[in-house]
Amino acid sequence: MASLRAFLVALFIFAVAFDPSSVNAKFSKSMYFYWGAHNSAILGDGDDLQLVLNQASGSGVKSKRPFLFGSIQMLIKLVPGNSAGTVTAYYVSSSGDTHDEIDFEFLGNTSGQPYTIHTNIYTQGNGSREQQFRPWFDPTADFHNYTIHWNPTEVVWYIDNVPIRVFRNYENEGIAYPNKQGMRVYSSLWNADNWATQGGRVKIDWTVAPFIARYRNFRARACKWNGLVSINQCAANTPANWWTSPAYSKLSDARLGQMKWVRDNYMIYNYCNDTKRFNGQMPPECFKAQF
Repeated sequence: MASLRAFLVALFIFAVAFDPSSVNAKFSKSMYFYWGAHNSAILGDGDDLQLVLNQASGSGVKSKRPFLFGSIQMLIKLVPGNSAGTVTAYYVSSSGDTHDEIDFEFLGNTSGQPYTIHTNIYTQGNGSREQQFRPWFDPTADFHNYTIHWNPTEVVWYIDNVPIRVFRNYENEGIAYPNKQGMRVYSSLWNADNWATQGGRVKIDWTVAPFIARYRNFRARACKWNGLVSINQCAANTPANWWTSPAYSKLSDARLGQMKWVRDNYMIYNYCNDTKRFNGQMPPECFKAQF
C-alpha cells in the first residue's frame, strides 16, 4: 500500500505537465475520416468522436497536418463488453516504405478479461519493438488520457500522465530514431481477429456488434511539419519549442518511479527479453539505457 500511495502522490504532483486543456485542436477542425466515414461521427461541438466497427466496415480518422516533435493527447473510452478480435489503434505515422511510427494499440478481449495495451515504434520502416501491458484500470468505464510525447532526445508513452515506456535517441550509435519525417495522427477501429485476441484463437462475436470506441479532447502541442526545413526548425532549442527544454530530455526521478511501478506490475511482454524470437541477435537498443 505504501508504494501505491507514493505512486498516487507523484501522479498528482506531476499531472500538470500534460494538461489536456492547454491546447484546443477539435476533431472537426483538425482531423478527417479517411476510412469508414459512414460508420463514424463527430459529435457535439466537434470535440467528441466515435468510431464504429460492424460487419460491413471499420473506421478511422487522421489529422489534416503532420507534426514533428511535441505531445499528442487524446481521451479514449474503449469498446466495452466482449471486444475480442477488435483493435482500437491510436498512433502517429509518416508514409512510405521507410516510414516512422509510434503506436498505441488496444487489443480487445472476451467479457471480463483485460485489454492488452500494445505499444510499438517503427524507424525507417523497421518495427518489431513491441512492449505490452495490462491496464491497471477499466479502460471501458471512463475516458483515459493517452499521450505520445517525443522530442530530439526520447519518445515517451503516457497513460493518464503516467509514463509506461521510453525509447531514447541513440542515432549517433547507428540506431535509427524518428526525427526526420513529419507524422500525422491516426486512430482507427478494425477487425483483427486473425491475431488480436489469444493469437487469433478467439474471433469477433458479430452478434454483439456494433463495436464503438469513443474519443474526446484531441490535443496537439506539437511542431507543425512544413517539409524538410522542419527537421532543424522543430529540433531547435528555442523557447517556442518547449519540448527541447532540458526538463524533457530525461524523466525525473518521480516519473521514473511511476514507470517502474507500471512495468513491475503490469508489463506482460518486452521484445528486449525475447531472445528466442531474435535467435540471440537482439536489437542494439536493448543493450542501451532507455530511462
